[in-house]
Amino acid sequence: MCNHEEILKKISSLSLNVLYDEPMCNHTSFKIGGKTDFFVTVDSINILKKLIKILNDLKTNFFLIGNGSNLLVSDDGFRGVIIKLGSDFRNINLIDDVTIECGAGVPLAKLCSFAQQNSLCGLEFAYGIPGTVGGAIFMNAGAYGSEIKSVICSAKSIDYSGEIINRSADNMELSYRNSIYKKVDEIILSAKFKLKKGDKIHIKQKMNDFIKRRKEKQPLEYPSAGSIFKRPVGNFAGTLIQSCGLKGKQIGGAMVSPKHCGFIINAGNATCSDVVELIDHIKAVVLEKTDIALECEVETIGDISY
Repeated sequence: MCNHEEILKKISSLSLNVLYDEPMCNHTSFKIGGKTDFFVTVDSINILKKLIKILNDLKTNFFLIGNGSNLLVSDDGFRGVIIKLGSDFRNINLIDDVTIECGAGVPLAKLCSFAQQNSLCGLEFAYGIPGTVGGAIFMNAGAYGSEIKSVICSAKSIDYSGEIINRSADNMELSYRNSIYKKVDEIILSAKFKLKKGDKIHIKQKMNDFIKRRKEKQPLEYPSAGSIFKRPVGNFAGTLIQSCGLKGKQIGGAMVSPKHCGFIINAGNATCSDVVELIDHIKAVVLEKTDIALECEVETIGDISY
């Protein structure tokens, strides 16, 4: 990777707001993570194309984040450039009676509210998911028996050579917490969702019910990255963890939530190392006692292995 002065000079030529040595704990829902060399917010596809070319030419690592809600960042941070999508990627439009087009940087809650205001149903399940549209597609996010796969019809992305790619839902390889975007070097830019006409009041009631259930059952009062583990076939990670006597188990500032054992919470000044050690402990105990191997669903940045 080139020296910092050269990277900064090239990035600054795009008139971007650049944060230097930015703590990633400020940009994740876990409130965990060391410093990244550079943190930039990009407001248009044109600038994003130019930035990608510069970083490729300089052989500089880069990583795109959304709301940082499903992310664990190393205590050593990230050597390279963290990119966040700005204004042009946060637009929402109704393109026909039942189809919404929106940027990848739009928070899911905002998309769900827009659908409700236009009497469109199908996205209620996503109302309490704290990520962005791009992150939700990347993970095929889901809750309460529904997932992004059931409502998305297409998405636009840009690959690392700067080419714009359009995919239909059938070509996204969407499955449980997975998509083609986990295997290709692309940044999701926007998406279209096909919904159904519904009653505005009923849709809002359903959204409020899902939020109420989340507040009652999930430790939303603590920093976390949501569910740490994928759901094992025929079982639930939280149920397995609790049955193994790990409820409230704590290493450093990281704790298995007493409210929902599928969550690891930052109970106070937790480090990435604390979380990784706790994850390893949970996986080992559950495997020993149940013969089930838990698999993490949280994305990672930096030098992390578990």
